[in-house]
Amino acid sequence: MEKYWHVLNIGLQNTLVYRLNFLFRATFGLIPLTATIFVWRTIYAGKTDGRVGSYELAQMVSYYLVVTIVDALTAVTEDDWQIAADIKDGNISQFLLKPMDYLTYRLCLFGAGRLVYAVVALVPTVAFLWLLRADFVLPPDAATAGWFIVSVGLTALLQFLMSFTLALLAFWVLEVATFIFIAFAFEYLAGGHLFPLDILPPAVAALLDYTPFPYLTYFPVSIWLGRVPADALPHGVLVQLLWVVAAYALARLVWSRGIRKYSAVGG
Repeated sequence: MEKYWHVLNIGLQNTLVYRLNFLFRATFGLIPLTATIFVWRTIYAGKTDGRVGSYELAQMVSYYLVVTIVDALTAVTEDDWQIAADIKDGNISQFLLKPMDYLTYRLCLFGAGRLVYAVVALVPTVAFLWLLRADFVLPPDAATAGWFIVSVGLTALLQFLMSFTLALLAFWVLEVATFIFIAFAFEYLAGGHLFPLDILPPAVAALLDYTPFPYLTYFPVSIWLGRVPADALPHGVLVQLLWVVAAYALARLVWSRGIRKYSAVGG
């Protein structure tokens, strides 16, 4: 494990170079969030019962604020592109000759990137939350907050493993950009990033429950808001863990098949 701690340390040092970029990205990323909140305030202003689905205004605003927190901690940014580039450019050959697992190597870099980004984004995000503190809903109790932390960790792993597997398509195709954009668009909708999934028709929401997408954003946010019953929390986190295990198995399978097809020439 010592070599992976070394990779994590190098990843932290390399990522810190872009701390100013991260600060600007986190700060200006709050602009579309502000527009979204204004849109929902306008929608609620026309509601006589003050609800959309089962959400009050404070809960809806908090939903998008917590989505921002979850994104800062779990979102995959450049990792999939870098993995695809390693395969396409032949840089992955060096890992085949060393006692280092490529998936674990990339996971360490992903963790380093998320850690630095989360720390840098903390300042503008906390300031934004303070401005909207009147509409910010906290977890109902400490146990719920603990389950939220566990779920966010599993969300990060699931995000990474799905992106890793998608990037491995570079073993078979020259350009994976189309696949990445399609997956991102679908994840944005089916993951609950754009709106809470439980305001969809019940049949559609029930169908999405059989996919891993709700566990990328919607599920951890719902835990924070206390919308997952206490007796259902262990079951929900267990299902999320099973999706992580399935994504890991798929990543290993695609990697093993891809390596058989991979070839590199030149020095």
